[in-house]
Amino acid sequence: MINTVVVTGRLVENVDLRYSQSGAAVGNLRLAVNRRFTNQDGNREADFVNCVIWRKAAENLNQFTNKGSLIGVEGRLQTRNYDNKQGQKVYVTEVVIENFTLLESRNNNENNQANNNNHTSNSFGKSNDQVDIQDDDLPF
Repeated sequence: MINTVVVTGRLVENVDLRYSQSGAAVGNLRLAVNRRFTNQDGNREADFVNCVIWRKAAENLNQFTNKGSLIGVEGRLQTRNYDNKQGQKVYVTEVVIENFTLLESRNNNENNQANNNNHTSNSFGKSNDQVDIQDDDLPF
């Protein structure tokens, strides 16, 4: 059976890092993943994907990311259930992360947070202003 998931998105909040009774680190997180298309109003919608990561990888992800970080994750889809305090059965579907990749520098992410997502910056460090590039500037 094949069970492989690859997702690229931004952390909705900081990784929730905890430790199991046996001392294993476990991180829970949600990724906001933009859909490829826009809705009828012209707005891009996002899906919010629950993820879990274990051990040293959880500690590393927690150390090198924060809310808004752009990351890519690879793992497997898992479902589980439990009874909540009211005695109701709760079903959870999540990605169990086996590998992750940081997709932007820490400074770039801090700049994005400082801008409060009011506007995005392009690769030239400016806001959405138009970039003046002449044909002589291109390497081909």
